[in-house]
Amino acid sequence: MSFYSYKNANAAMSPGCITGNPLEGLNQRVCVHVKNVYDSCLQQEQLSNQVITVSGIVPVLPDGCGPSATRPCNCSCNGCSCTCSCRTCGSPITYNEAVENAENCANLPTPAGTWTFESCRSSTTCGTITNLTVDRLCDRPQFARVKGTVSVPIDVLFTDQNCQEWMGRANLSVNRDVLLAIPDESIVPFTLESMVSAICVSGTYLGDGQFRITICVTVVLKVIAEVELMIPTYGFCSVPPCEEFAENVCDEFFSLPLFPQSACPDNNTVAAATRSCGCNTGCNTGCGCTNNLGASCATSTCSSCGTTCLGNATSCPRCGCAMTRST
Repeated sequence: MSFYSYKNANAAMSPGCITGNPLEGLNQRVCVHVKNVYDSCLQQEQLSNQVITVSGIVPVLPDGCGPSATRPCNCSCNGCSCTCSCRTCGSPITYNEAVENAENCANLPTPAGTWTFESCRSSTTCGTITNLTVDRLCDRPQFARVKGTVSVPIDVLFTDQNCQEWMGRANLSVNRDVLLAIPDESIVPFTLESMVSAICVSGTYLGDGQFRITICVTVVLKVIAEVELMIPTYGFCSVPPCEEFAENVCDEFFSLPLFPQSACPDNNTVAAATRSCGCNTGCNTGCGCTNNLGASCATSTCSSCGTTCLGNATSCPRCGCAMTRST
């Protein structure tokens, strides 16, 4: 039976317009297909004396051999969807970038002598769960003991005895034994996913492509299911037009005022300040003068640039923003 069938008696639970809603702007119910997170938990720890084996080793080549550090973002597209990784200035090179450089360079070197550990970090936020068991607890309904091994992929950076940098990939296995809320049985089954992040504190080369490392690891376990949710909306998004890229080097120059701007308050303010004080009424700080009654001169301070002027100026002579009066 369709949402819109005349046999569907529960119209309040079907997609459609909302009437009489107290929240301003909500005017529609929409059914969306999403991943619903039923429960999740986070564990962070420092692991010492972890032995990893590095494989897929590639050299970290200097700029000039292969694409330069200023090359465009590395994007991979699948159908209508594209995922891009953009390297910022000064950021460490990624494993995929090292592989790309190596593929575009002839006469690649080979690692020589003893290796020296430099750093390592997780290469993705997606972990892989193996040896998973879920045991429901009789004394705690909808809870279960979840056990499994989470594999954290990491990129390892090291140098050989010729001071040539190299990168390789390894996997760190982390055991987890936690309690999570598990939904009841349904036609659409729940699944468990892991989100991971890791960075090395130190490392030592053991030989045969192995390193002993101390690493900080974050693992998030999530109980999820593909569901269809009914949510209130404000209607469809208004998509703005694209801004065409253009190097308009004159824009900053053209944005300047045509004529020089006066650095003094208006005439009324100058006159009033002159009658009250015997000191200069231009823009300055710390004048310290007093009027005939012995009180300090009134000043106005710009709310934006902080310029201070004597008198009761309402707008800043420098940037045009509002002035706040003080005495």
